[in-house]
Amino acid sequence: MGCFLFLITFVGTLFFSSIINLSVAVDTISLTQFIRDGETLVSASQSFELGFFTRGNSNNRYLGLWYKFDPSTVVWVANRKKPITDKQGMLVMSDDGNLVLLSKDKKIIWSTNSSWVLENPSFDYPTDTLLAGMKLGWNLRTGFERYLTSWRSAHDPSPGDFSLRIDIHGLPQFVITGGSGKEVRSGPWIGRQIDGLPLFSNLLYKAKFVHEQDELYYTFEPFNNTVKTHSVLNQSGTLHRLVWKTTEWSSLYSWPFDPCDNYAQCGANNNCRINKTPICECLKGFIPKAEDEWDTQGLSQSRKCIEKPPSDCLSREGFLNLQAIKLPDFNWYNSSMNIKECKAECLKNCSCRAYASSDVSGGSGCLMWFGDLIDIRECPPQFSWGRDIFLRVPASELGNFVI
Repeated sequence: MGCFLFLITFVGTLFFSSIINLSVAVDTISLTQFIRDGETLVSASQSFELGFFTRGNSNNRYLGLWYKFDPSTVVWVANRKKPITDKQGMLVMSDDGNLVLLSKDKKIIWSTNSSWVLENPSFDYPTDTLLAGMKLGWNLRTGFERYLTSWRSAHDPSPGDFSLRIDIHGLPQFVITGGSGKEVRSGPWIGRQIDGLPLFSNLLYKAKFVHEQDELYYTFEPFNNTVKTHSVLNQSGTLHRLVWKTTEWSSLYSWPFDPCDNYAQCGANNNCRINKTPICECLKGFIPKAEDEWDTQGLSQSRKCIEKPPSDCLSREGFLNLQAIKLPDFNWYNSSMNIKECKAECLKNCSCRAYASSDVSGGSGCLMWFGDLIDIRECPPQFSWGRDIFLRVPASELGNFVI
């Protein structure tokens, strides 16, 4: 928890613990002190440094937080929407306990806008980086959301086009959003794991997904304080997990992993299969839409598959079990139904296209999908994720696989 060992507290924006020796002046700021451009505060652990920085050939100055051992890696920016254009900026503490960033003419550039306290460390407004102990997610009682937003470019920390959030419409799932909406989607949280994301077994950090009455969030902690790791959403919309290896950052993984992670890569009612040619295949019970009716998305074409001529819904249809699948988007969820009740409920509703269990441990929980099935993919063989989904198909598609 070294990054939190500042005495100063950015409540509502940046919040540090006071677990330090109060006699150490280098990591404290009081009502009578201020930080000028060119001066810094260093955490008691010597891990992080707070001060002013610029990027590239710009004259814009920002108040930020970076690793003491690697000043080039800025992990938080206060005034990313309102840079200072000279080196006359100053960070002060106001009489009411707020931290205030002032320009040379004493105009307020940024403020915590809240009284300060000295416990419960958290970052309420992260920028593009998720550090150990930070929360990504929601206060369900107030509706407040914590999420990452990319930099505009490598030299411009103003908010970019991409955000990493937890979508809570249906079961919670990670999404990377851009100007056109969802760019990448993980699949839902199903008991002990996030569907659609591999479980990385490692000795570096422990990830945790918390779903309580008032909060829903993701966080992580290193197994020991020698591990330096964080996640960053770059200006291209890719999430990187980085680990410090002696002299440089090494990428543990990047998400999206492959083209099948791109949202609706193959269009509706398709299965994206990264190791097969072609990678897009209509699900059983669906046929390709005419080529001149394909949905055009940017420079690529996304082929939609449409339902075959329907049979007698209630008497001539059943369910085909598809295994190791990232579950489709836009699910309907019932926490009390078991899998048998889920099947019965889906079967008697002709609009129900598919169903699945929402609990990997085999407990209660039912997912159902109505309308087009969006953003399905097969689990690549090198990863251990993916769920069984039961797809409604005409009896002619079942063969010996009647479910």
